[in-house]
Amino acid sequence: MNIIDNPAKMMIKYMHGCLILLWLSSCQGPGSGNHMVFHYNESFGIATLDPAFAKNQSVMWVIHQVYNTLVETGPDLQIRPSLARSWDISADRKQYIFHLRRDVFFQDNEVFPRGIGRRMNAYDVEYSLNRIRDPRTASSGAWIFNGRVDSSEGFRALDDSTFRVRLIKPFNPMLGLMSMEYCSVVAREAVEKYGKDFRSHPCGTGPFRLKSWEEGQALILLRNAHYFEKDSLGASLPYLDAVQISFYDNKATEFLAFQQGELDFINDIDPSFKDEVLTKTGHLKRPWQDRIVLSKHPYLNTEYLGILVDTSSELLRNSPLRYRQVRQAINYGFDRMKMMTYLRNSIGLAAQNGFIPAGLPGFDSALVKGYHYDPLKARQLLADAGFPDGKGLSPIKLLTIAIYADFAGFIAKELDELGIKVEVDVVPKSLLLEETARSQALFFRGSWIADYPDAENYLSVFYSKNPAPPNYTRYANPVFDGLYEKALQENSDSLRYKLYQQMDRLIIADAPVVPLWYDEVIRLVSPRVSGFEPNSLNLLELRKVRIR
Repeated sequence: MNIIDNPAKMMIKYMHGCLILLWLSSCQGPGSGNHMVFHYNESFGIATLDPAFAKNQSVMWVIHQVYNTLVETGPDLQIRPSLARSWDISADRKQYIFHLRRDVFFQDNEVFPRGIGRRMNAYDVEYSLNRIRDPRTASSGAWIFNGRVDSSEGFRALDDSTFRVRLIKPFNPMLGLMSMEYCSVVAREAVEKYGKDFRSHPCGTGPFRLKSWEEGQALILLRNAHYFEKDSLGASLPYLDAVQISFYDNKATEFLAFQQGELDFINDIDPSFKDEVLTKTGHLKRPWQDRIVLSKHPYLNTEYLGILVDTSSELLRNSPLRYRQVRQAINYGFDRMKMMTYLRNSIGLAAQNGFIPAGLPGFDSALVKGYHYDPLKARQLLADAGFPDGKGLSPIKLLTIAIYADFAGFIAKELDELGIKVEVDVVPKSLLLEETARSQALFFRGSWIADYPDAENYLSVFYSKNPAPPNYTRYANPVFDGLYEKALQENSDSLRYKLYQQMDRLIIADAPVVPLWYDEVIRLVSPRVSGFEPNSLNLLELRKVRIR
């Protein structure tokens, strides 16, 4: 196991651990007993603590500790109150009135008189959401309101504790959208005082507040003693005294730190040591069973291969991928179950249904039948397209990134046996994102992680009026578009799910994508940790965590 500059990093971690203990002692006084500090590593780093730029998991995780939104998504994917204690929806479903809690205060900060956090009110919500839409903010989350929220009267505080959202037209997933980390409520005073430096001087209402952040080394959060939530017995949340985040960029270093008890959990498992820890059926191997708690849970993420199907594209005009039968043959032409067993150690479910992932309302394996391994069917489809046994079929280039190269190679090898030649081109992630956004990638690896817990989020990927992103394949089907628009107007969940399933079946039939697997959250957790519950959005939930 190659550990890169591990001694230096471990010393930094030790020093920061000592600082935590000093801060906790000064806050709580001598004789206060043992303190609970939760440690985790963020190998991709943290770019900002500003919710306006909460576009990836590493940022969303820490934002979720420091801030709150009006509503939040529960473990059952149901929307529940947070800063808003209740809400009303108008009969035409274009107006939402949120009634706010009156016991929520911003974290103590020098921007407030005497450094004491003031009460949060509806004008803070109005400011925070308008800030996301303001072009001067250049928020990566501005898109969530585009074409949905009224441009002039969209967000309005009616009084201190009443807030209104006005939509252009009904949008059923609106509450789910409002639970996104982009919609966190910030303190206007902090934004205006710190300007661009607000990224490292956050001020929210969440369960933890920032103590220090030495970028690339360690980030420390301390318990917010004025946090408003309590548990079912009336005890104040959170239970933890502090959270410490390290930034080992080497996964072997991270795993060693976890083994030595210096980290309380690891999210996901690196391919370099998955075979050491897990069996091919996805269970802990015997030597680890008393040392690790393995947590697995459905994750709203569909991994797939995308195919550009824009008939006006010169790329498609000379490619065999312009034929639907060829795209279907690719879908039938490799064994997803074998791929999941040997390359994923059975983490996740083979995507043998639609694009909507397992675990999301609207998913129904009985009503949406996808593709399974059927080489005879694949050969017949190739023959129907005019390419018997692949004769006359020009090679197809597949763009992917390094961590998915093994999967691309597996698929290419299996398709080669059918006469479909796939050339795997491993490129940097930035280039892949650029090529897909510009519709210059004909065949590419992709994934779609839920922004909010509604299948509409997945089906929007194929709505022809959407640009790339999210419609990277440039799929256009007027029947699909009609169903999509009808679903947005449908108030009945059961009827809307039926429309979702109809759309999903169209996607399967037209095959602009090759679904690979529906993901799972997999966490290796220390046995000392309790109350650490996973969720399908893979948010880091620490409010009820305890350390023994």
